[in-house]
Amino acid sequence: MVNVPKTKRAFCKGKECKKHTMHKVTQYKTGKASLYAQGKRRYDRKQSGYGGQTKPVFHKKAKTTKKIVLRLQCQACKTSHMHAIKRCKHFEIGGEKKNKNSLY
Repeated sequence: MVNVPKTKRAFCKGKECKKHTMHKVTQYKTGKASLYAQGKRRYDRKQSGYGGQTKPVFHKKAKTTKKIVLRLQCQACKTSHMHAIKRCKHFEIGGEKKNKNSLY
């Protein structure tokens, strides 16, 4: 399980900063796909009418996890950038820290 703090010091590439500043950490999430993107319009046009499924549907999925992508937003200039970390099954932001003394 990966536990990431809510804020992190990281390098900001923004025009004002160009130095290490505090960043707010959130998890990147893919936005809703647009119905008017060129590929989607082409696909819908091809699918319409008779003839069943026209393009191949992928079934050979091998991975069980996704790579976690962190969205870091600079607290000084509000510029944000992405930072990919390793794969994991359980991920949380700002959870309780583990103590060395406590059992389990």
